[in-house]
This record gives sequence, structure tokens and C-alpha cells, in this order.
Amino acid sequence: MAKALLGHVGVGTDLRLAAEVRRLRARVLELEDELGRVKAANDALVAAVHVEDDIRMITQAPALT
Repeated sequence: MAKALLGHVGVGTDLRLAAEVRRLRARVLELEDELGRVKAANDALVAAVHVEDDIRMITQAPALT
């Protein structure tokens, strides 16, 4: 019983797991940065396009009903 408790309590952080968590956090930051760049590019494209107001009000009916 003492060995089981010592093994359970005495085990430190798994280095492979810690490295994987660091890698995943870095990847999340990269993806968040990319998302920001893509949103900015999309906003710039939307601002560059001029669409008449009457065209915006047109709603398309589904092709198949």
C-alpha cells in the first residue's frame, strides 16, 4: 500500500506531457494570430466592395423545396 501511495504521490510532471502542452499552447497562439490576420483581410475586402442597397435586400429562395 505504501508503495502505491508513494508512486502515486511521488510522481512529478511527465516531461513528455508538459512538452506537448507547451507545443499545443504555441500552436493555439499561432492559430489565433492567423485568425486575426484573416479577419483583417476579410474586413478590408468587404470594405473595398460596393454593393447597391437594393441588391443587398434581395433574398434567394432555396433551389429545391
